[in-house]
Amino acid sequence: LKPHVPPEKMISQLLAATRAMYKKKTPQGTLKDTFDTHFYPALGVSPSKMQPLIDDFYIRIFPTLRDYTQPRPEAVELIQTALSHGHWVVIATNPLFPRVAILERLRWANLPPETYPFTLIPDYETFHFCKPHPAFLAEILATLRWPENPAVMIGNSLEEDILPAEMLGLPTYWVNEKLQTDVYQKHPLSSRGSLSGVWTWINNIENAIREIGVKTPPAILAVLAATPAAVENLTRDLPPALWTTRPVPHEWAVNEIICHLRDVDAEVNLPRLKAILSNENPFIAGIDTDNWAEARNYRAQDGMAALKSFMTTRINILDQLESLTPNDWQR
Repeated sequence: LKPHVPPEKMISQLLAATRAMYKKKTPQGTLKDTFDTHFYPALGVSPSKMQPLIDDFYIRIFPTLRDYTQPRPEAVELIQTALSHGHWVVIATNPLFPRVAILERLRWANLPPETYPFTLIPDYETFHFCKPHPAFLAEILATLRWPENPAVMIGNSLEEDILPAEMLGLPTYWVNEKLQTDVYQKHPLSSRGSLSGVWTWINNIENAIREIGVKTPPAILAVLAATPAAVENLTRDLPPALWTTRPVPHEWAVNEIICHLRDVDAEVNLPRLKAILSNENPFIAGIDTDNWAEARNYRAQDGMAALKSFMTTRINILDQLESLTPNDWQR
Protein backbone atom coordinates (compact mmCIF):
# COMPACT_ATOMS: atom_id res chain seq x y z
CA LEU A 1 0.00 0.00 0.00
CA LYS A 2 3.08 2.25 0.09
CA PRO A 3 2.24 4.13 -3.15
CA HIS A 4 -1.08 5.21 -1.61
CA VAL A 5 -0.41 5.58 2.14
CA PRO A 6 2.79 6.35 4.09
CA PRO A 7 3.90 3.08 5.74
CA GLU A 8 4.17 4.48 9.26
CA LYS A 9 0.63 5.88 9.02
CA MET A 10 -0.75 2.66 7.53
CA ILE A 11 0.84 0.45 10.20
CA SER A 12 -0.33 2.71 13.02
CA GLN A 13 -3.91 2.62 11.73
CA LEU A 14 -3.73 -1.12 11.06
CA LEU A 15 -2.92 -1.66 14.73
CA ALA A 16 -5.63 0.76 15.85
CA ALA A 17 -8.26 -1.01 13.71
CA THR A 18 -7.12 -4.38 15.05
CA ARG A 19 -7.45 -3.10 18.63
CA ALA A 20 -10.98 -1.97 17.80
CA MET A 21 -11.83 -5.55 16.76
CA TYR A 22 -10.41 -6.84 20.05
CA LYS A 23 -12.57 -4.39 22.01
CA LYS A 24 -15.80 -5.09 20.12
CA LYS A 25 -18.46 -6.37 22.53
CA THR A 26 -21.73 -6.02 20.64
CA PRO A 27 -23.33 -8.26 17.99
CA GLN A 28 -23.95 -5.31 15.67
CA GLY A 29 -21.75 -5.53 12.58
CA THR A 30 -19.03 -8.01 11.69
CA LEU A 31 -15.40 -7.69 12.70
CA LYS A 32 -14.66 -6.52 9.15
CA ASP A 33 -17.22 -3.74 9.53
CA THR A 34 -15.42 -2.64 12.69
CA PHE A 35 -12.00 -2.86 11.04
CA ASP A 36 -13.07 -0.92 7.95
CA THR A 37 -14.68 1.83 10.07
CA HIS A 38 -11.43 2.40 11.98
CA PHE A 39 -9.01 1.84 9.07
CA TYR A 40 -10.03 3.49 5.80
CA PRO A 41 -11.50 6.85 6.96
CA ALA A 42 -8.43 7.57 9.10
CA LEU A 43 -6.19 6.94 6.08
CA GLY A 44 -8.34 9.06 3.79
CA VAL A 45 -8.69 6.28 1.22
CA SER A 46 -11.71 4.34 0.01
CA PRO A 47 -12.10 0.57 0.52
CA SER A 48 -12.90 0.15 -3.18
CA LYS A 49 -9.50 1.63 -4.08
CA MET A 50 -7.53 -0.44 -1.57
CA GLN A 51 -9.36 -3.78 -1.79
CA PRO A 52 -7.87 -4.89 -5.16
CA LEU A 53 -4.37 -4.23 -3.80
CA ILE A 54 -5.10 -6.15 -0.60
CA ASP A 55 -6.65 -9.03 -2.56
CA ASP A 56 -3.54 -9.17 -4.75
CA PHE A 57 -1.32 -9.25 -1.65
CA TYR A 58 -3.16 -12.27 -0.23
CA ILE A 59 -3.06 -14.09 -3.58
CA ARG A 60 0.58 -13.45 -4.54
CA ILE A 61 2.62 -12.37 -1.49
CA PHE A 62 0.99 -13.82 1.61
CA PRO A 63 1.51 -17.50 0.55
CA THR A 64 5.29 -16.91 0.42
CA LEU A 65 5.29 -16.37 4.20
CA ARG A 66 4.85 -20.13 4.53
CA ASP A 67 8.66 -20.38 4.54
CA TYR A 68 8.67 -18.77 8.00
CA THR A 69 6.30 -21.36 9.50
CA GLN A 70 6.58 -25.01 10.42
CA PRO A 71 3.74 -27.56 10.53
CA ARG A 72 3.13 -29.73 13.59
CA PRO A 73 2.73 -33.38 12.51
CA GLU A 74 1.03 -34.27 15.81
CA ALA A 75 -1.60 -31.60 15.12
CA VAL A 76 -2.34 -33.09 11.71
CA GLU A 77 -2.60 -36.55 13.28
CA LEU A 78 -5.00 -35.25 15.94
CA ILE A 79 -7.29 -33.66 13.31
CA GLN A 80 -7.25 -36.83 11.20
CA THR A 81 -8.12 -38.99 14.20
CA ALA A 82 -10.94 -36.69 15.34
CA LEU A 83 -12.48 -36.59 11.86
CA SER A 84 -12.16 -40.35 11.41
CA HIS A 85 -14.17 -40.83 14.63
CA GLY A 86 -16.96 -38.59 13.35
CA HIS A 87 -16.22 -35.57 15.54
CA TRP A 88 -16.97 -32.06 14.35
CA VAL A 89 -13.80 -29.98 14.14
CA VAL A 90 -13.94 -26.19 14.32
CA ILE A 91 -10.83 -24.14 13.62
CA ALA A 92 -11.26 -21.64 16.45
CA THR A 93 -8.42 -19.36 15.39
CA ASN A 94 -8.86 -15.69 16.18
CA PRO A 95 -10.94 -14.33 13.26
CA LEU A 96 -8.90 -11.18 12.74
CA PHE A 97 -8.00 -12.05 9.14
CA PRO A 98 -9.88 -12.33 5.86
CA ARG A 99 -11.02 -15.85 5.06
CA VAL A 100 -8.46 -16.18 2.25
CA ALA A 101 -5.64 -15.68 4.79
CA ILE A 102 -7.03 -18.15 7.33
CA LEU A 103 -7.45 -20.83 4.68
CA GLU A 104 -3.91 -20.21 3.50
CA ARG A 105 -2.56 -20.59 7.05
CA LEU A 106 -4.32 -23.96 7.28
CA ARG A 107 -2.42 -25.04 4.16
CA TRP A 108 0.83 -24.03 5.89
CA ALA A 109 -0.15 -26.36 8.73
CA ASN A 110 -0.60 -29.22 6.21
CA LEU A 111 -4.34 -29.08 6.89
CA PRO A 112 -5.67 -27.80 3.55
CA PRO A 113 -9.40 -26.94 3.83
CA GLU A 114 -9.91 -28.50 0.41
CA THR A 115 -9.02 -31.89 1.95
CA TYR A 116 -10.21 -31.67 5.54
CA PRO A 117 -13.99 -31.26 6.11
CA PHE A 118 -13.88 -28.74 8.96
CA THR A 119 -17.32 -28.00 10.36
CA LEU A 120 -16.68 -24.28 10.76
CA ILE A 121 -13.83 -21.83 10.12
CA PRO A 122 -14.60 -18.35 11.54
CA ASP A 123 -13.27 -15.29 9.70
CA TYR A 124 -13.52 -11.53 10.08
CA GLU A 125 -15.96 -11.18 7.17
CA THR A 126 -18.66 -13.19 8.96
CA PHE A 127 -17.96 -13.26 12.72
CA HIS A 128 -18.92 -10.56 15.20
CA PHE A 129 -16.60 -11.37 18.13
CA CYS A 130 -12.98 -12.36 18.56
CA LYS A 131 -10.80 -13.74 21.33
CA PRO A 132 -10.55 -13.37 24.26
CA HIS A 133 -14.27 -12.51 24.44
CA PRO A 134 -16.19 -15.67 25.49
CA ALA A 135 -18.93 -14.51 23.09
CA PHE A 136 -16.60 -15.66 20.28
CA LEU A 137 -16.94 -19.26 21.45
CA ALA A 138 -20.65 -18.77 22.14
CA GLU A 139 -21.04 -17.48 18.57
CA ILE A 140 -19.36 -20.63 17.26
CA LEU A 141 -21.66 -22.90 19.28
CA ALA A 142 -24.77 -20.90 18.38
CA THR A 143 -23.84 -20.90 14.68
CA LEU A 144 -23.59 -24.70 15.02
CA ARG A 145 -27.16 -24.51 16.44
CA TRP A 146 -25.99 -25.42 19.96
CA PRO A 147 -25.26 -29.07 19.16
CA GLU A 148 -26.38 -31.64 21.68
CA ASN A 149 -23.11 -33.54 21.42
CA PRO A 150 -20.37 -32.54 23.90
CA ALA A 151 -17.97 -29.73 23.08
CA VAL A 152 -14.42 -29.08 24.26
CA MET A 153 -11.81 -26.39 23.59
CA ILE A 154 -8.21 -27.26 22.75
CA GLY A 155 -5.75 -24.36 22.58
CA ASN A 156 -2.27 -23.15 23.43
CA SER A 157 -3.09 -19.68 24.78
CA LEU A 158 -4.25 -19.42 28.38
CA GLU A 159 -5.70 -15.91 27.93
CA GLU A 160 -7.26 -16.34 24.49
CA ASP A 161 -8.30 -20.01 24.41
CA ILE A 162 -8.52 -21.58 27.83
CA LEU A 163 -9.92 -18.92 30.18
CA PRO A 164 -12.76 -17.80 27.84
CA ALA A 165 -13.79 -21.43 27.27
CA GLU A 166 -13.69 -22.16 31.00
CA MET A 167 -15.81 -19.05 31.56
CA LEU A 168 -18.38 -20.47 29.15
CA GLY A 169 -18.39 -23.83 30.96
CA LEU A 170 -16.42 -25.91 28.43
CA PRO A 171 -13.84 -28.54 29.37
CA THR A 172 -10.47 -27.39 28.06
CA TYR A 173 -7.15 -28.91 27.11
CA TRP A 174 -4.29 -26.43 27.45
CA VAL A 175 -1.46 -27.37 25.08
CA ASN A 176 1.30 -26.50 27.53
CA GLU A 177 4.20 -28.79 28.22
CA LYS A 178 5.84 -26.67 30.95
CA LEU A 179 3.62 -28.21 33.65
CA GLN A 180 3.41 -25.10 35.78
CA THR A 181 2.12 -25.69 39.27
CA ASP A 182 -0.49 -22.92 39.13
CA VAL A 183 -3.96 -24.28 38.42
CA TYR A 184 -5.87 -22.00 36.05
CA GLN A 185 -8.45 -24.42 34.75
CA LYS A 186 -11.62 -24.67 36.85
CA HIS A 187 -13.65 -27.25 34.94
CA PRO A 188 -13.27 -30.64 36.64
CA LEU A 189 -12.68 -32.36 33.27
CA SER A 190 -10.03 -29.92 32.02
CA SER A 191 -6.42 -30.91 31.56
CA ARG A 192 -3.12 -29.78 30.08
CA GLY A 193 -0.13 -31.35 28.38
CA SER A 194 1.34 -31.96 24.93
CA LEU A 195 -0.55 -32.19 21.67
CA SER A 196 0.11 -35.93 21.63
CA GLY A 197 -1.93 -36.30 24.83
CA VAL A 198 -5.13 -34.68 23.53
CA TRP A 199 -6.74 -37.81 22.10
CA THR A 200 -6.23 -39.80 25.29
CA TRP A 201 -7.85 -36.95 27.21
CA ILE A 202 -10.85 -36.88 24.87
CA ASN A 203 -11.34 -40.62 25.24
CA ASN A 204 -11.13 -40.39 29.02
CA ILE A 205 -13.72 -37.62 29.41
CA GLU A 206 -16.07 -38.20 26.49
CA ASN A 207 -18.69 -40.09 28.47
CA ALA A 208 -18.45 -37.71 31.43
CA ILE A 209 -19.17 -34.45 29.59
CA ARG A 210 -22.61 -33.02 30.23
CA GLU A 211 -24.46 -30.26 28.40
CA ILE A 212 -22.94 -26.82 28.58
CA GLY A 213 -23.95 -25.15 31.82
CA VAL A 214 -24.48 -21.44 31.21
CA LYS A 215 -24.78 -20.40 34.85
CA THR A 216 -22.39 -17.55 35.57
CA PRO A 217 -22.95 -13.88 34.65
CA PRO A 218 -20.05 -13.81 32.11
CA ALA A 219 -21.42 -16.95 30.42
CA ILE A 220 -24.96 -15.56 30.35
CA LEU A 221 -23.73 -12.29 28.84
CA ALA A 222 -21.69 -14.17 26.22
CA VAL A 223 -24.68 -16.23 25.11
CA LEU A 224 -27.04 -13.24 25.04
CA ALA A 225 -24.54 -11.34 22.88
CA ALA A 226 -23.86 -14.27 20.57
CA THR A 227 -27.49 -15.14 19.81
CA PRO A 228 -28.32 -12.31 17.35
CA ALA A 229 -24.84 -12.65 15.83
CA ALA A 230 -25.46 -16.33 15.13
CA VAL A 231 -28.92 -15.61 13.72
CA GLU A 232 -27.25 -13.25 11.26
CA ASN A 233 -24.68 -15.93 10.40
CA LEU A 234 -27.40 -18.50 9.76
CA THR A 235 -29.52 -16.20 7.59
CA ARG A 236 -26.81 -14.26 5.73
CA ASP A 237 -27.11 -16.30 2.52
CA LEU A 238 -30.76 -17.29 2.87
CA PRO A 239 -32.73 -16.65 -0.36
CA PRO A 240 -35.54 -14.09 0.15
CA ALA A 241 -38.27 -16.65 -0.54
CA LEU A 242 -37.07 -18.88 2.32
CA TRP A 243 -37.44 -16.11 4.91
CA THR A 244 -41.23 -16.48 4.71
CA THR A 245 -41.43 -20.22 3.98
CA ARG A 246 -42.77 -22.43 6.76
CA PRO A 247 -41.04 -25.86 6.85
CA VAL A 248 -44.39 -27.45 7.76
CA PRO A 249 -47.80 -25.73 8.11
CA HIS A 250 -47.71 -25.24 11.89
CA GLU A 251 -44.02 -24.31 12.27
CA TRP A 252 -42.85 -20.71 12.01
CA ALA A 253 -40.90 -19.29 9.10
CA VAL A 254 -37.52 -17.62 9.71
CA ASN A 255 -38.90 -14.08 9.74
CA GLU A 256 -41.64 -15.11 12.19
CA ILE A 257 -39.00 -16.49 14.58
CA ILE A 258 -36.92 -13.31 14.34
CA CYS A 259 -39.97 -11.06 14.84
CA HIS A 260 -40.82 -13.15 17.90
CA LEU A 261 -37.30 -12.71 19.30
CA ARG A 262 -37.47 -8.96 18.64
CA ASP A 263 -40.83 -8.41 20.31
CA VAL A 264 -40.24 -10.68 23.30
CA ASP A 265 -36.95 -8.92 24.07
CA ALA A 266 -38.52 -5.46 23.71
CA GLU A 267 -41.90 -6.07 25.35
CA VAL A 268 -41.26 -8.88 27.84
CA ASN A 269 -37.61 -9.42 28.76
CA LEU A 270 -36.41 -5.80 28.96
CA PRO A 271 -39.44 -4.54 30.97
CA ARG A 272 -39.17 -7.50 33.35
CA LEU A 273 -35.47 -6.84 33.85
CA LYS A 274 -36.13 -3.17 34.63
CA ALA A 275 -38.96 -4.10 37.01
CA ILE A 276 -36.78 -6.55 38.94
CA LEU A 277 -33.99 -3.98 39.29
CA SER A 278 -36.19 -1.05 40.25
CA ASN A 279 -38.73 -2.71 42.61
CA GLU A 280 -38.20 -4.74 45.74
CA ASN A 281 -40.80 -7.41 44.97
CA PRO A 282 -42.24 -6.76 41.50
CA PHE A 283 -45.24 -8.53 40.04
CA ILE A 284 -44.11 -10.33 36.89
CA ALA A 285 -47.11 -11.04 34.68
CA GLY A 286 -47.27 -14.08 32.46
CA ILE A 287 -47.65 -13.09 28.80
CA ASP A 288 -48.77 -15.42 25.99
CA THR A 289 -46.59 -14.31 23.09
CA ASP A 290 -47.18 -17.23 20.73
CA ASN A 291 -50.36 -15.70 19.30
CA TRP A 292 -48.45 -12.57 18.28
CA ALA A 293 -47.21 -14.36 15.14
CA GLU A 294 -50.71 -14.38 13.67
CA ALA A 295 -52.10 -11.29 15.40
CA ARG A 296 -49.19 -9.12 14.24
CA ASN A 297 -48.81 -10.88 10.88
CA TYR A 298 -45.12 -11.62 11.42
CA ARG A 299 -44.95 -13.58 8.19
CA ALA A 300 -45.54 -10.43 6.14
CA GLN A 301 -42.90 -8.40 7.97
CA ASP A 302 -39.34 -7.71 6.83
CA GLY A 303 -37.18 -10.31 8.55
CA MET A 304 -33.89 -8.46 8.00
CA ALA A 305 -35.31 -5.27 9.48
CA ALA A 306 -36.64 -7.30 12.40
CA LEU A 307 -33.15 -8.74 12.96
CA LYS A 308 -31.67 -5.23 13.18
CA SER A 309 -34.31 -4.24 15.73
CA PHE A 310 -33.68 -7.46 17.68
CA MET A 311 -29.96 -6.62 17.83
CA THR A 312 -30.68 -3.09 19.05
CA THR A 313 -32.91 -4.27 21.90
CA ARG A 314 -30.54 -7.10 22.82
CA ILE A 315 -27.70 -4.57 23.10
CA ASN A 316 -29.93 -2.52 25.42
CA ILE A 317 -30.46 -5.61 27.59
CA LEU A 318 -26.71 -6.30 27.61
CA ASP A 319 -26.02 -2.70 28.66
CA GLN A 320 -28.42 -3.16 31.59
CA LEU A 321 -26.83 -6.44 32.66
CA GLU A 322 -23.17 -5.49 32.27
CA SER A 323 -23.46 -2.80 34.93
CA LEU A 324 -25.03 -5.08 37.56
CA THR A 325 -23.49 -5.62 40.97
CA PRO A 326 -23.40 -9.15 42.45
CA ASN A 327 -26.44 -8.21 44.57
CA ASP A 328 -28.33 -7.11 41.46
CA TRP A 329 -27.52 -10.42 39.77
CA GLN A 330 -28.83 -12.25 42.81
CA ARG A 331 -32.11 -10.31 42.50
